[in-house]
Amino acid sequence: MSARPDADFQTRLQNLLPKLVLSPSLALIFFFVYGFILFTIYVSFTDSRILPFVGNGGVPAYDLIGFSNYQKLFSLSHWEIALTNMAIFAGLYIVICSALGLMLAIFLDQKIRGEGVLRPLYLYPMALSFIVTGTAWKWFLDPAIGLENIVQTWGWTSFTFDWIKNRDFAIYTVVLAAVWQSSGFVMAMFLAGLRGIDNEILKAAQMDGASNWNLYRRIIIPQLRPAFLSAFVILAHLAIKTFDLVIAMTGGGPGRATELPATFMYSYTFSRNQMGIGASSAVIMLMTIAAIMIPYLYAELREKK
Repeated sequence: MSARPDADFQTRLQNLLPKLVLSPSLALIFFFVYGFILFTIYVSFTDSRILPFVGNGGVPAYDLIGFSNYQKLFSLSHWEIALTNMAIFAGLYIVICSALGLMLAIFLDQKIRGEGVLRPLYLYPMALSFIVTGTAWKWFLDPAIGLENIVQTWGWTSFTFDWIKNRDFAIYTVVLAAVWQSSGFVMAMFLAGLRGIDNEILKAAQMDGASNWNLYRRIIIPQLRPAFLSAFVILAHLAIKTFDLVIAMTGGGPGRATELPATFMYSYTFSRNQMGIGASSAVIMLMTIAAIMIPYLYAELREKK
């Protein structure tokens, strides 16, 4: 006996309904995300300004100039400073967050009392925006009203901590604030990995006389490789696109001591009226993130297959 036409229609409608519901959102994502990515790549090959010259017929005139913007970009000392600061910031940020997150995760994995209170406390900074974090750390590190002033008020008049005003150390204050915000999130990733390790393996190693040091070095930490890889990808992505933390905390200063590629891109696009160079720096940032994300996604999809 053949199925009723009404039943076939309902089945097709049920299969089509999710696509109809999601299609407006997908269309907006493709236009405002991927469409503007392609537009940025195009602008990076033009001599565009923030307000491009309007030619005949009211059409914006974007004259293609090839790779000239990229050549100018890598000849600028400001871009070299931004890349150097990014190397310092990203390196310290990833390493310290990973090490601190792992230590906190191992500490909480000992089934200590108060874990239910400590875990939210460690995760709380991640709930704050980078603007809030940057503003709070700016006040805390300001020599006039922050830590230095408080310690001197207590009687230690020779104490100084003016890193945020010092060209040589300002970038490390940005690292400090970023680590404070992100290490709890990394801790949660490692803690989930630790809780997923088979206890039977650990008990067998302990019965064979393995010390706690060898237990972590040879068994536990190697099994956290996926968590390490995920943490690296997330932290590297956050480091490359760091903008609001720097703007709120130092404004890229003193001088250009805390200039990063994201702040460089904003400055050249909206302050210096050189959208072509700003777009080319954005494309370089996109390529860097893609160089990190694509191998990671390929490895994840390959493992699932």
